[in-house]
Amino acid sequence: MKKYLITGLLVWVPLAITVWVLQLLVNSLDRSLLLLPEQWRPSEILGFEIWGLGAVLTILVVFLTGLIASNFFGQRVVLAWESILSRIPVVKSIYSSVKQVSDTLLGPGGQAFRHALLIQYPHAGAWTIAFQTGSPADEVATHLPDDCVNVYVPTTPNPTSGFFLMVPRRDTVTLDMSVDAALKHIISMGVVPPEKNSNGH
Repeated sequence: MKKYLITGLLVWVPLAITVWVLQLLVNSLDRSLLLLPEQWRPSEILGFEIWGLGAVLTILVVFLTGLIASNFFGQRVVLAWESILSRIPVVKSIYSSVKQVSDTLLGPGGQAFRHALLIQYPHAGAWTIAFQTGSPADEVATHLPDDCVNVYVPTTPNPTSGFFLMVPRRDTVTLDMSVDAALKHIISMGVVPPEKNSNGH
């Protein structure tokens, strides 16, 4: 009986969590309709609410924005908009920082995580998977040993939080696995092994 109970849980738990996450995401996107004037909201026009409509409209707006911003005219509009924001003292610092991070993470040429590495953390003899994110800034590098790299050590099972470290390159081991495979291994707490030669080597 225990065997069948565990088998049933293995079927239902991933499905239930997936549905819960999707519902949470759709409900969050549906709240974007609150940005519209009350008389323009679909619930006021139709007399009833349609679950998921806000999510669909949000995705549509984002898609159309990307479509417009990809052509010559749209790029000019974006440049003009950024020029205006760059003249506002407080907004300038916030917008430029967020844009730099988003370009790195989401841009087609962005490389937020360059390589999967092994480093000794949190102490010598304990190893964890980290990701190389770049090199220390010039001012910081002058106070560090030669040839250091920036690394991000994600937490498990939520890799969006973690620790930023600067370590000597000689103390890192470059792994022969893709960033995606390394992230899956981290999220699964080591339960899901990375595929062999996942970098295509």
